[in-house]
Amino acid sequence: MNTLKLRSLMERFFMEDHGEHDVTTDSIFPGDAKGQVVFWAKENGIFCGEEVVKIGFHLLHSQIDIQLLVKDGDLIETGQQLAIVSGEISSLLKGERVILNLIQRISGIATLTRKAVDTLDSSYTRICDTRKTTPGLRMLEKHAVRCGGGYNHRFGLYDAVMIKDNHISFAGSIKRAVELVRENIGHMVKVEVETESKAQVIEAIEAGADVIMFDNCTPDEMKEYIKLVPAPIITEASGGIQLDNLASYRDTSVHYISLGFLTHSVKALDISAKVVI
Repeated sequence: MNTLKLRSLMERFFMEDHGEHDVTTDSIFPGDAKGQVVFWAKENGIFCGEEVVKIGFHLLHSQIDIQLLVKDGDLIETGQQLAIVSGEISSLLKGERVILNLIQRISGIATLTRKAVDTLDSSYTRICDTRKTTPGLRMLEKHAVRCGGGYNHRFGLYDAVMIKDNHISFAGSIKRAVELVRENIGHMVKVEVETESKAQVIEAIEAGADVIMFDNCTPDEMKEYIKLVPAPIITEASGGIQLDNLASYRDTSVHYISLGFLTHSVKALDISAKVVI
């Protein structure tokens, strides 16, 4: 987690929420009265958001005391205390909603990822994410996938080559697309090619792909295609894979299964913040 980047994100999120000022809180608590808020889990899941809580509240007031009772990746249960936050009431009230929104979302992602990992139940194949993330939240959402036991795919268009169907259509062939890429990138950048058929798998191998994705292929098709792939080439499965059919891909021998739903279709984990009187 890049804490400098997170700090910048939190500043923007608070500015969006606060605007000029908090008309409710500033009217009721104009002074430096102190209070305490406790974060509670309202359902079972995997917690994610340590740095969000710490950096968020300390941005609003450096003297806020934060007792984190759980760590990222911890299993939490309904009714469990997650954090006790003490300090200036106005800062507590101005921070709670933005912070809650974030930790509920990323804890939901961590929880769903853990469920996917447990459903696949493989010591060989790894679950990973995709670029189907919420704009502005990619760093946090991908961190949440790691907290849930998953792995990260590329972070953006800048850190790996992924030749997809539209690239292939515009270039004319997989072979030509790979050739053009190799002419323009350094030797440290991996090249992944998305394939949808046996012929495309063979073409990607012959073109020198480092990673081959089997897109929208059945488990039986993957078992057939993967026999063609030389050992040094990494394999990935994606497309049409959901929790209800994930276990059927367990014995395909693919290295990675990338799941867009981990981040684009997640349900937030229910967490609340209550004042201690």
